[in-house]
Parts: sequence; structure tokens; C-alpha cells
Amino acid sequence: MKVAISLPDPVFSAAEKLAHRMRVSRSQLYAQAIEEYLGKRQDTLITERLNALYASEQNSIDPAMAAAQLGAIGHEAW
Repeated sequence: MKVAISLPDPVFSAAEKLAHRMRVSRSQLYAQAIEEYLGKRQDTLITERLNALYASEQNSIDPAMAAAQLGAIGHEAW
């Protein structure tokens, strides 16, 4: 798909130089950069959702479970 965007001159120049050094077209460079950005943004969204979920959950351990865990540690060889 063709798109038209406006970029600040310094960003455009830096992208042109990088595309030349990488021996890829400008379109390939922009597509790769956008894919990487979207991937990172997706990771951020997942982290935000997990943080919200964990914040809404009770985070204390059942006393019986804590006692069982501590008891099990004493019997393991380190």
C-alpha cells in the first residue's frame, strides 16, 4: 500500500543514510521500523494489562499455603 507522510528533514536524512548503509529501500526501512515499533507497543500493552490484572487481585498468600511452603524448604537438600 502506498502512503504519503511528512517527516522532519533531519529524520528523513538520517533514514536515507541508514537505508543506504543497510542496502535496503526507503520503503523497506520504514516498514521494518514500523513493524518493530508495533511489536514493542504490543509488548507494552500486554504488560499494562497484566499489571492491571495483578493490581486488582488479592496478593496475599493463604497462611496454610505459606506454612506448607516453608515446611517443604526445610526438607530439601540445597
